Amino acid sequence: MSSYRIAVNVEWTSKCNALCPMCPRDLIEHPQLMTGQTWWQVLGQLSPQDVFRAVIAGYGEPTTHTKFWEFVDDMRHHPVRFDMVSNGHQLDTERIRHLDGAIDLLIVSFSSIDPDVYKRVHVNLDQARVMDNIRTAQQLFKHTRLAISLTPMPECLPSLPDTIAWLQAQGVKILTMSPTLYNRGGSLQAHELATEKLRQIIQKYHLHSQELDFVPSVRDVFQQWRSNTFKCIPRNIDVFISASGDYLYCYNDVKHDHPIGHVANLGIREVLAKREGMALIPELCNGCNMLNRYGAKELVKTGISYARTKLKGAAA
Repeated sequence: MSSYRIAVNVEWTSKCNALCPMCPRDLIEHPQLMTGQTWWQVLGQLSPQDVFRAVIAGYGEPTTHTKFWEFVDDMRHHPVRFDMVSNGHQLDTERIRHLDGAIDLLIVSFSSIDPDVYKRVHVNLDQARVMDNIRTAQQLFKHTRLAISLTPMPECLPSLPDTIAWLQAQGVKILTMSPTLYNRGGSLQAHELATEKLRQIIQKYHLHSQELDFVPSVRDVFQQWRSNTFKCIPRNIDVFISASGDYLYCYNDVKHDHPIGHVANLGIREVLAKREGMALIPELCNGCNMLNRYGAKELVKTGISYARTKLKGAAA
């Protein structure tokens, strides 16, 4: 099997303090917390030769984990780059200070400056508290970078200019958005939004396209494409490790029904080889709008965007 690096999505917890309508977390029958032993097993399986980026995310809110403080410390001297995705509600001053330097990038999901829109999208969260935490993180971070993930749902777009203006006024420079509203296994059919429209919005407001965060290099993507007979880039470039320590078939296995091994006895390269031998899973793939998402046209567009981003970074 050809050697290429991937991203790893690590789920500290499948429990969450939010009830966002775009997240099909209700499909998870037994939400749980990752144990300390499993976390150490995860760390032991991550190497820079196989993994270019590990994202603490999954389907739960990592800042709510009871071992948050210990788990963050465990990342400080690991050779793999760690990032974290959060809804921002629990990001008080103590947690922000503790994260600084332990992760490279903190990505806070934020839907809208409009209180009514935020309340509908980020259900069960306090918008004012999250906004205050964003300000605090921007002020306190010395080594960790702060990014905001702007929610690409239709109801968020009318207030997007005002949302961007507020974030920029706080000094936030990294504003990101996904060019695809992921239809996870067919669970978001009522919220379809064309990728082409989202690309136009990303370009118009000079946002960072999130799909580029999963491209370690052109070489890695090329090797990934050659190595997998099942041409699904989103599946093949990422490995999901659930809170139980199971490697899942892909990120869209929301129910956690299709484990392909455990971190206690299976390494990353073994997982990639095992997954390559597995057939398409109709339950996951038939309703997914990421399947066949990257044809030749999309690959060219993504490649151009990737090159432009690299050139801008070099110029800066």
